[in-house]
Amino acid sequence: MLGFRVRKMRGKPPIKKAATGGGPLLEIQVHPSQIRLGVRYFYFTRRQLAIWVASILFYVGLVVFSLVVSPTVIGNLFQRSEYEALVAERRRQGERLQALSAQLTEVGEASDALHLRMSRIYLAYGLDSELEEGQGSGYPFAEADVPQSIFRNSIRHGRGLERQIRERMAVLGSFIDEVQGFEEMHADQVLTTPSLSPLSRDEFVLTSPFGTRRSPFTKQVDFHPGIDLAAATGTPIHAPADGKVVYSGRYPVRQSVRWWRYGNLVAVRHGARFISVFGHCDTLAVRVGQKVKQGEVLATVGNTGWSTSPHLHYEVRRREEEGEYKPVDPRIYILDHSWRDEETLLVRGRRAPDLSDFEPLPRIIARRR
Repeated sequence: MLGFRVRKMRGKPPIKKAATGGGPLLEIQVHPSQIRLGVRYFYFTRRQLAIWVASILFYVGLVVFSLVVSPTVIGNLFQRSEYEALVAERRRQGERLQALSAQLTEVGEASDALHLRMSRIYLAYGLDSELEEGQGSGYPFAEADVPQSIFRNSIRHGRGLERQIRERMAVLGSFIDEVQGFEEMHADQVLTTPSLSPLSRDEFVLTSPFGTRRSPFTKQVDFHPGIDLAAATGTPIHAPADGKVVYSGRYPVRQSVRWWRYGNLVAVRHGARFISVFGHCDTLAVRVGQKVKQGEVLATVGNTGWSTSPHLHYEVRRREEEGEYKPVDPRIYILDHSWRDEETLLVRGRRAPDLSDFEPLPRIIARRR
């Protein structure tokens, strides 16, 4: 057991005189529980005592300050951690929003492509284009409010895309209803509309479009009443619609030089509205008077007549009110293939064709039943 005695001494201590340097001292005696260990003495001057007291007060003050400040520091640390977590969550939500916006953009592009396809169907069937423009269908949809957020612009962009897609899908729904109703009531016209490509989509390249061009033979500007599709010799040529073969062979040069230039030729009448023409064929697989179904092989691609390389010259002639068959751009009616300039095709297709110097169908083709 230890015992302490503290006394204040005046004068010089009995021991350690040299160590204290004189002056008032504070003596601390430590009495151990075992007498044989002896008493231990500790002496402090006023200066040493002041230092010790100051140290103790500083330590106590530091502890008190820590107790006061620690909650604020810890709170700030928690707030900072919470803020960083919130920022990370906003970043994740922003990335998700951008991904959704990209998906909406893709859906919008697909919707635009489908809209063009339906517009071509309207044009091919000769339907009224009023619904095509979204008239009378309750559009556009109202724009919803966008909440305040660091992603406000992205949210507004995404909602704008969503609204456009909803509007476009509503129009497409009207298209589909209209087309289905038309096809149910006019099945014969649907079957006789030349809507199938005469060549498979991966087997040809468009080399000469419909309209004015420079002739590869005369180098003069002339009117090209069809399209040229380059393909390998022997590639099958399919009927674009149901019909009846009205010509199969080489047209006599003495009757028409222009039609003779097409080499081996096949012509098919599709109902009362269309006649399709296939020039520069190699072999012919049908005869005059034969009925054909859509997709049936008519001939093969060749290089006969005035031709610089194997290709198919394909024409679509549409019967006008006056009874004459006039050429129209076949790409308008080819619904199983996408063209680069479809919007331009639609604009041209809605206008009266700019025809000049086209060769009328030979009487043997135009009048044969």
